[in-house]
Amino acid sequence: MTPARSAQTVVDSSARANGAQRRAAWSRTLRQWHGISSAVCLAAMLLFSLTGITLNHAAQISSRPAVTTLTATLPDAVLRSVRAAADEQGALPPALRHWMDAQWSLRIGLRPAEWSDDEVYLSLPRPGGDAWLSVTLDHGRIEYERTDRGWIAYFNDLHKGRNTGAAWGWFIDVFAVACVIFSLSGLLLLKLHAAQRGATWPMVGLGVVAPLLLAIVFIH
Repeated sequence: MTPARSAQTVVDSSARANGAQRRAAWSRTLRQWHGISSAVCLAAMLLFSLTGITLNHAAQISSRPAVTTLTATLPDAVLRSVRAAADEQGALPPALRHWMDAQWSLRIGLRPAEWSDDEVYLSLPRPGGDAWLSVTLDHGRIEYERTDRGWIAYFNDLHKGRNTGAAWGWFIDVFAVACVIFSLSGLLLLKLHAAQRGATWPMVGLGVVAPLLLAIVFIH
């Protein structure tokens, strides 16, 4: 073997070795991202997958809402605080919130209420149900009603982000980003190993084409 050919062989071997090292480093990095994102997504992905089934078959899942109604007459001191707060047109006064917490174990926070000349009304939507509260300003009659549609409805509303608050909304955003990382890192790992697995790209193509065909052909 001539010296020039021998040198070229060494260069080619070194290039192949460097390429293999870079490939291995990329594979390790992608596996780490794939593993971390899968751990972050695990519980939420199970939740959203199961509630996807229950939402898709909501008409076949029957439930009987449970309605709870509470009524009372406010003490004079509490009623006076409610009447005094009517001019501010904001949240319910602290005296009323403390009374509800002590008497009914209800914590309603600082949600803005709807004030009129003779009544204050507060809507209290919640996942899996609904609730409302009203107080008559003349007689001090307070009425609270809560509707509970069950655990399936509760988790379905979590899936939709319905009446779940800002914290859950942020969680859905973080979960969505983690799912994107999980999917893209998985796709890149498939690309790295596609040469040894002939069915890789046909399966990826099926995963892309099948929902498109279903949407085009069957959804109108």
